Amino acid sequence: MSEIRQDVTTKEWVIIATERLRRPSDFQHVEQRKEKPAYSSSCPFCPGNEKMTQPALLSCVDSETGAWQVRVVPNIYPAVTPDGKTARKVERGFFLSTDGAGHHEVIIETPAHNKPMALMTDAEVASVLRAYRQRYEAMTQTPNIKSIIIFKNHGLEAGTSLEHPHSQMVATTIIPRHMRNQYEVAISYFDDNGRSLYAALTNRELAAGSRIIADTKRFIVFHPFASHRPFETWIMPTDCKASFGQACEDDFTYLAQVLRLTLLKLFISLNDPDFNLVIDSAPVGEEHAEIYQWHIRIIPRISKTAGFEIGSGIYINTALPEDTARFIREIKI
Repeated sequence: MSEIRQDVTTKEWVIIATERLRRPSDFQHVEQRKEKPAYSSSCPFCPGNEKMTQPALLSCVDSETGAWQVRVVPNIYPAVTPDGKTARKVERGFFLSTDGAGHHEVIIETPAHNKPMALMTDAEVASVLRAYRQRYEAMTQTPNIKSIIIFKNHGLEAGTSLEHPHSQMVATTIIPRHMRNQYEVAISYFDDNGRSLYAALTNRELAAGSRIIADTKRFIVFHPFASHRPFETWIMPTDCKASFGQACEDDFTYLAQVLRLTLLKLFISLNDPDFNLVIDSAPVGEEHAEIYQWHIRIIPRISKTAGFEIGSGIYINTALPEDTARFIREIKI
């Protein structure tokens, strides 16, 4: 019989379709990836092609060679733009809108066209994370910015249009409903229980043990009890910090290794799957450490969203997170 599980962080329901369960190995990416060159003359993100992008907002340079290692540029096709106005507009006394105001940036993670984050060194991943934080902090100091989303799309199914490894950051003057819902659920739990929902979640997952991938000094990695999709993976700090901008330098040293190894295990076990990576963080100005906790979600795009999900808002997951977590734990690196 199928089981319906609730995501405690959003109150959303997920159906674990036991009658349609697939073995974890069934989710391996079967299409053979094309071999990519280390450099592409047509790629705007490759070294030597900097004129194809707008001037860099941030450039992390190798102290010995002087070559850039991470580069941040404005998105040439932005979803939001800095010149938008924040005033709300009401059409016919009913329809609400506002200008698409904000900032949309691209974080070019490496000079190498063919080096995904899973195959980087810990130091290289740490450089990317530091660039994330520098631009995140810059956005928190920008007038009218209310939410900052850092995300990575890897592969066509995840929505990427350029092969060169990169991430994006979108800072907006509105707070998305999904972000607001997470935050309100966390506030409600704190009001009822006097402690952090995310600290409780971490402790309960550690106590259960069956969905844990890694338990380290600063971060734990697990497949959530109510995973929306097969192999959904969370990386959660062990200390309570509401905002990604509050992460310290030591955090990035540990996180770089944890993130790289997590991505490498997915890379090996699922044959380099398409995936989305998102950093969940509190809205700007609402970083109450006792209430919320920033974290990373990795969603492999190995299943489809169909009519039931669209109509109900309830995801159907055809893999038990306990099984997928065991499968990933057994991958030897």
